[in-house]
Amino acid sequence: METVQTLIHGKTIIPMSDHAKNERNDHKRILTNCSIAIQDGCILDVLPTSEATKKYSSESNFDYDHHIIIPGLINAHTHAAMSLFRGLAHDLHLMEWLEKHIWPAELKWVNEDFVQLGTQLAIAELLRGGVTCFNDMYFFAETTAQVATKSGIRAHIGMILLDFPTQYANDADEYFSKGLALHDQFKAHPLVKFTFAPHAPYTVSNASLERVAMLANELELPVHMHVHETQNEIAQSIEQYKIRPLRRLHDFGLVNSGLLAVHMTHIEEQEINLLAETNANVVHCPQSNLKLASGFCPIQSLRDKKINVALGTDSCASNDDQDMLSEMHSAALLAKGVANNAAALPAYDTLRCATINAAIALGIDQDTGSLEVGKSADLSIIDIDTLEAQPMYDPIGHVVYATQRNQVSDVWVAGKQLLSNRELLTLDQNEILAKTKEWNQKINN
Repeated sequence: METVQTLIHGKTIIPMSDHAKNERNDHKRILTNCSIAIQDGCILDVLPTSEATKKYSSESNFDYDHHIIIPGLINAHTHAAMSLFRGLAHDLHLMEWLEKHIWPAELKWVNEDFVQLGTQLAIAELLRGGVTCFNDMYFFAETTAQVATKSGIRAHIGMILLDFPTQYANDADEYFSKGLALHDQFKAHPLVKFTFAPHAPYTVSNASLERVAMLANELELPVHMHVHETQNEIAQSIEQYKIRPLRRLHDFGLVNSGLLAVHMTHIEEQEINLLAETNANVVHCPQSNLKLASGFCPIQSLRDKKINVALGTDSCASNDDQDMLSEMHSAALLAKGVANNAAALPAYDTLRCATINAAIALGIDQDTGSLEVGKSADLSIIDIDTLEAQPMYDPIGHVVYATQRNQVSDVWVAGKQLLSNRELLTLDQNEILAKTKEWNQKINN
């Protein structure tokens, strides 16, 4: 028998493998009574359990006979440290929310200590919700990278850019300098990667966008940006630049397969065609868009044009959670309502948005996003042996429509277990909770 480091045996596995994506029968996309062999952080084999027990031996065996095993979820857009602003301001439109509440709070409170604890809180919540990778955009990215490294989660850190001074940088040159230095520091790290993160069209100048386009092409890095989030953003762009934001980005060469255009709640047919022609990616954040009344991303229209759509939560300040299972539920239901079509964004495709589609958008689909031989062992285990989770007929539909994050029992990233029976193994949840309460009291006063 061949010895491996870890054997995971599952009653139900949804691999999200590329070769299954064209199957029209969802039941053919499910593996029953199969095992995953893990060696050196990667998936060595996926095979029937009856064969696995004869072929492999391992000191670490995990039996999940009343669970669903899925690829680790990927949160394709968040501002992790803003978890400390969870619920700071409610029931407001975006610009009032930003200008009167969030930006003043950031000016007063955000520093390295804030980002360290806020990111720890976010990662703890992400892991306990089955998320194994997050794509972040926030200040003090150095601190976010350090926290992510210590926790063991997979992270894409945004090299944030704005054209006005903040507590993090004084001007565009300093934003670029800090971001590029951080990229160089972590360029060999297997789990921490980087994106250029110009905040939004209304906060970044033409000169800065041109520089981002040049560097993104040179370094072969994605560009992660809020785009077409509100009607006001578009009107402001037309007034200032005589052109809509997406076309302005296109003129600088930024609309391509490396673009993660976040929100996209106000787009016209020609813009959908442009996204399709350039293989750009859209990151849908349904709950944040709903709460801020920003608009509706036309998901089915994007899918009809074969545009890659990923899912994100946005920050806890606008969404109030980092719950990707809940985000999938909302995305699927909202897509049906917007398209007036109950078949819009079906369950399997919704799960793709939170796994392999997000991996494609970030350029890491060769490493993660599905449970296939050769890929990183990033997986989440969902316990369905509860009153609220029974009965179950269709595991895929069950994950999207009937599963809650408190059912996530175990999580692995690159073959390392980070969550065991809902207990965090690399973060001190009691310490995080105590410090969060201290910050809560300080900010509330």
